[in-house]
Amino acid sequence: MGALRAGALAFLLLLLLSCLLPRRGPLRLVSGREEIKAASRGSPQPMSPSDFLDKLMGRTSGYDARIRPNFKGPPVNVTCNIFINSFGSVTETTMDYRVNVFLRQQWNDPRLAYREYPDDSLDLDPSMLDSIWKPDLFFANEKGANFHEVTTDNKLLRIFKNGNVLYSIRLTLILSCPMDLKNFPMDIQTCTMQLESFGYTMNDLIFKWLEEQEAVQVAEGLTLPQFILRDEKDLGYCTKYYNTGKFTCIEVKFHLERQMGYYLIQMYIPSLLIVILSWVSFWINMDAAPARVGLGITTVLTMTTQSAGSRASLPKVSYVKAIDIWMAICLLFVFAALLEYAAVNFVSRQHKEFMRLRRRQRRQRMEEELVRESRFYLRGYGLSHCLQPKEGAGEGPGVYSPPPGRMLLREGESLHWRYIDRAKRIDTISRAVFPFTFLVFNIFYWVIYKVLRSEDIHSVP
Repeated sequence: MGALRAGALAFLLLLLLSCLLPRRGPLRLVSGREEIKAASRGSPQPMSPSDFLDKLMGRTSGYDARIRPNFKGPPVNVTCNIFINSFGSVTETTMDYRVNVFLRQQWNDPRLAYREYPDDSLDLDPSMLDSIWKPDLFFANEKGANFHEVTTDNKLLRIFKNGNVLYSIRLTLILSCPMDLKNFPMDIQTCTMQLESFGYTMNDLIFKWLEEQEAVQVAEGLTLPQFILRDEKDLGYCTKYYNTGKFTCIEVKFHLERQMGYYLIQMYIPSLLIVILSWVSFWINMDAAPARVGLGITTVLTMTTQSAGSRASLPKVSYVKAIDIWMAICLLFVFAALLEYAAVNFVSRQHKEFMRLRRRQRRQRMEEELVRESRFYLRGYGLSHCLQPKEGAGEGPGVYSPPPGRMLLREGESLHWRYIDRAKRIDTISRAVFPFTFLVFNIFYWVIYKVLRSEDIHSVP
């Protein structure tokens, strides 16, 4: 009996335990959920980005975009740098150049410093630019500019945890570039870009360049059609003084070295060939007047057209350019070749004039001798009154003109060949003098403009 009671008691204990265990599980789950809810109520939830921006620069933040950072305090230092995306369209007639750049400005605004958001920086939509203060930068030597809006506004706004603001914008600018064209087309032009504050004086705003190596960057493989953009770029300050105050200004100077390959092919070589072509007339017979005159006039007109074409793409400046000197000397050589034939033709015909003068003198002497003999015979017969000349008696073909003698003919032939030899000698001398003189001019021209003046330009800081 005792054993049965003990077994029954053990069975009842097991049954009791099996009933109690399932009920304790849910109780523990419920208590765990309550603990999680209590913990979540105790720790704050992370702020959403929209709520964070509203708190940082929204209406409830107290941020005023009309007031600069450090108002009534030290000036705001704005660091600038430029990335040149494309550079071209350098125009001499209007003296300007076109450039596409990424303009980047960075400054510190303590009002935009944050700790609530985990990220170190925030890239914001360009529409947020209207909600923050920005420097009033403009380009002092700008003629025209435009923003880029394809496919959206090409602007970047980035705010850092310490309050630094990075503002980048893509611009296409047409900037003024006064040029000195005295050495054109072997010149080196210096074009500037000036960044200036419009409304804030240096008490409120100061521009400065980023580190010198990163201040101005150029896209890899950037080429210009007529120029070489030299690597050295001069960075400096161009502080402006106006009646309204002292304004901050920074500038960069680009050095553009012109490539003269186009001008060699289109201007120098054609004009050189025209001058050489004008010398062909020295080997043409002097009796072929139509050929020599036609060749001379054609080369002169062609050289005139070539000279006018060289000035078509240049401004009307008051000083003499290198291309003007070349074209003027080439035109002078061509014109001198035409005048040379005029001198040859004149000299070759001088014997005719000389013979005509000799015939006139011989005729006058014969007439004087005839009159002298007539007076002698008429005075002997008392008819001296018949010697009174009548009006118009000595003129016309009625005057006695004896035929020229053999001596006169021989003299005429010798004079003719003498003057022909002189004319041929002029052609012979011109064949050597013209090329030699033009060669000397070329030596002086290219040495002066490609060596001496080029060294002077490169030595200028």
